[in-house]
Amino acid sequence: MTEIVQVSGPELVTYADELAALLVETVEGGSSVGFLAPLDRGAAADWWRERAAAVDAGRLQVWLARDGERIAGTVGLVRAPLPNARHRAEVTKLMVRPSARGRGLGRELLDAVERAAGADGITLLVLDTESGGLAEGLYRSAGWTECGSVPDYAADPAGVLKPTTFYYKAAGFAPREPRA
Repeated sequence: MTEIVQVSGPELVTYADELAALLVETVEGGSSVGFLAPLDRGAAADWWRERAAAVDAGRLQVWLARDGERIAGTVGLVRAPLPNARHRAEVTKLMVRPSARGRGLGRELLDAVERAAGADGITLLVLDTESGGLAEGLYRSAGWTECGSVPDYAADPAGVLKPTTFYYKAAGFAPREPRA
């Protein structure tokens, strides 16, 4: 059974090596999550550890999907830093291990973010993803609205520039209740 849990900064540091393995596996699988291949596992672990201060400060929230003792996925929520943007946040680094895909885990992680955002008074969520990728189907089926695409916005793991599509979900997002 998969469990979705939000982690603290110290917990994020504790899980950094396992999250690094997930990040490396995701990048090696061709997913565009901000890193180029080959991604060094040590550098990936350092990247996760560096996020702990933001978690402790409340600027970032991170959820893990644990399948037994193994991390099967993760997602983050970055709060907007400026006073005129406190109503919005960005969904980031939604990753599911290739071996755990197709079981609805991405949707469960997305639902967890949406529930937490709504509970915290956030009324607008935004995210971006590589245009034409599998993630677009997930976001559309979860009620996200495409608001445009930018050509050559980010490089894929191989370093090839790709278009990125931006999505939003406004107040009233009511993710389904977690499965029992």
